Amino acid sequence: VIRPPRPPSAGITGVSHRARPIIFKSLNHLYMISVPDDRAEQRTCLICGDRATGLHYGIISCEGCKGFFKRSICNKRVYRCSRDKNCVMSRKQRNRCQYCRLLKCLQMGMNRKAIREDGMPGGRNKSIGPVQISEEEIERIMSGQEFEEEANHWSNHGDSDHSSPGNRASESNQPSPGSTLSSSRSVELNGFMAFREQYMGMSVPPHYQYIPHLFSYSGHSPLLPPQARSLDPQSYSLIHQLLSAEDLEPLGTPMLIEDGYAVTQAELFALLCRLADELLFRQIAWIKKLPFFCELSIKDYTCLLSSTWQELILLSSLTVYSKQIFGELADVTAKYSPSDEELHRFSDEGMEVIERLIYLYHKFHQLKVSNEEYACMKAINFLNQDIRGLTSASQLEQLNKRYWYICQDFTEYKYTHQPNRFPDLMMCLPEIRYIAGKMVNVPLEQLPLLFKVVLHSCKTSVGKE
Repeated sequence: VIRPPRPPSAGITGVSHRARPIIFKSLNHLYMISVPDDRAEQRTCLICGDRATGLHYGIISCEGCKGFFKRSICNKRVYRCSRDKNCVMSRKQRNRCQYCRLLKCLQMGMNRKAIREDGMPGGRNKSIGPVQISEEEIERIMSGQEFEEEANHWSNHGDSDHSSPGNRASESNQPSPGSTLSSSRSVELNGFMAFREQYMGMSVPPHYQYIPHLFSYSGHSPLLPPQARSLDPQSYSLIHQLLSAEDLEPLGTPMLIEDGYAVTQAELFALLCRLADELLFRQIAWIKKLPFFCELSIKDYTCLLSSTWQELILLSSLTVYSKQIFGELADVTAKYSPSDEELHRFSDEGMEVIERLIYLYHKFHQLKVSNEEYACMKAINFLNQDIRGLTSASQLEQLNKRYWYICQDFTEYKYTHQPNRFPDLMMCLPEIRYIAGKMVNVPLEQLPLLFKVVLHSCKTSVGKE
């Protein structure tokens, strides 16, 4: 592994000393857990292999998978796998694909009927054990068909105080936007008004006649004709607060190289390190300016940052800083010529990252993400309640919902004739999470070549358009 000396750079070199302790302290907090001497008595979660805490919804599982399954069923979440629906489930990888995580919960026998109807902590019936359901029923749950049929049932039969026999979840629970999902249902006026009063503290103006939910524009549902509407004042205020927390000034790391200068692998690697330092420092400064900064503990912020900083850097590089990254940095990487040995030793994992980064770049380039959308996407990705070690996951989920709906409100207001824009934006987040997880496994000495290939390919393809 090449570890070149870090050349002095005013305002950049000092960033690592301030930023990295936050990451490392959090990692120590996460992994320095006392292990009992009698390891044989420890039980592991049947979903992810983490330390199990007991029998939850019929099977032995950890607290993380228990909470994930409950939220998924109670909030009628429908996820989507961007790969082959066979993702590895482990303690470190379980948050990478929520589709495959829920799929394994169902396959291992987690029982939806064991979830309390009121959504409160505790099981419905402690004697309920695991259940084996058919592949057809699993597919109906994963695709959202069962939730859709349930919604149609209640719309045809009126209100009832009984829960659906399909998942025994309270009908008052609206579909949650905690992760990427595809739902064919829509939120009517009363549901949206309830959301506004609960999460945003104000009622909805009477002209809000119909606020479609995420992915309500599915292939089997007729498209609603675009209607003129105004942006909710509270949405505008919260988006403005998020934008005020952002540092949208150009990156200060020098990326200018004289013509004819051949950049070495060590020099390019050092430049990438300085860029990562500056971007990480901006994320730390961003957290302190968030409108909800005082609502969470420092411990939770440390935990969130240690788990999402790579994703935040990747998101910002593909959006608000893309002109510099795919412009100035691409010009620097063009002056780097890898050796034959570097080319032959490049890993398959690095090739997968390259392919996915190129795809994601073109997706963002096509969408032309606005600063407002970027600020919302960043907050949604950061507020991940499924991260291990959090002390206030339920509060994080409420904040996540708030900015999810605000982002939807904004996109539907500004891009009236792009009904699929909001789901397209949200589908980028799990891809970013997956790529960030994969990049950790790419050897450091291969990063210069990886960036050279990605930046060259993206810049060349855009230039041909």
